[in-house]
Amino acid sequence: MSFTTTLRKETNHLFDACYNHPFVQGIGKGELSKGQLIHYVKQDFEYLNAMIQTRAYTMAKCTDREKMALLNEGISFILADETHPHHNFCHVAGVDYETLQGETLAPNAHHYSRYMLQVAQSGTLGEALAVALPCPWIYLDIGERLMNDVKPDESHPFYPWISFYGNLEMPSITKTLRWLDELAEDAGEAECERMRQHFINGCKMEYMFFDMAYTEQAWPV
Repeated sequence: MSFTTTLRKETNHLFDACYNHPFVQGIGKGELSKGQLIHYVKQDFEYLNAMIQTRAYTMAKCTDREKMALLNEGISFILADETHPHHNFCHVAGVDYETLQGETLAPNAHHYSRYMLQVAQSGTLGEALAVALPCPWIYLDIGERLMNDVKPDESHPFYPWISFYGNLEMPSITKTLRWLDELAEDAGEAECERMRQHFINGCKMEYMFFDMAYTEQAWPV
């Protein structure tokens, strides 16, 4: 069994927890409040900035141009494509996307963003890949499940969000999984354990991010 297959099997309960979180189920039911939608977009815009930086730090550890191109593809996807789900939430909430940018990170989003950046800067290439992997993998899983379970049509308020993630093709993440498996084969036991723990922590923080959006979490003082 490959390294990433083992990771996915070990974290199946975390993927399930993310899918069953009230925020994600609220997307499926079309029942999120204006405040929840706004809070999510504010925080996700800043989180994705940190993801772009994480991929840039990861690229700096590469010597293979094909792998650099793969990371650059991920950066371009965030910049050019992943704004579309945000616009869907903004449209439903009745706000302009540009007014929700530049916000202070809430505790959960702050912790997740700083954790990714710290690992990408100070860890190995394998660790940097592992810590950033939960986000795209979990969103693909959520999109596919919502498409299958909800079967939304264009009348659904969050059809653009669901169909965006539910209809994404897998080649980029498949290449990333293969790459991480290759790195794990050459890594020592201690590094593989760090990669494993970073991936697990990332999955937990994805759940915390949804929880932050659902509760509209802010700093208590």
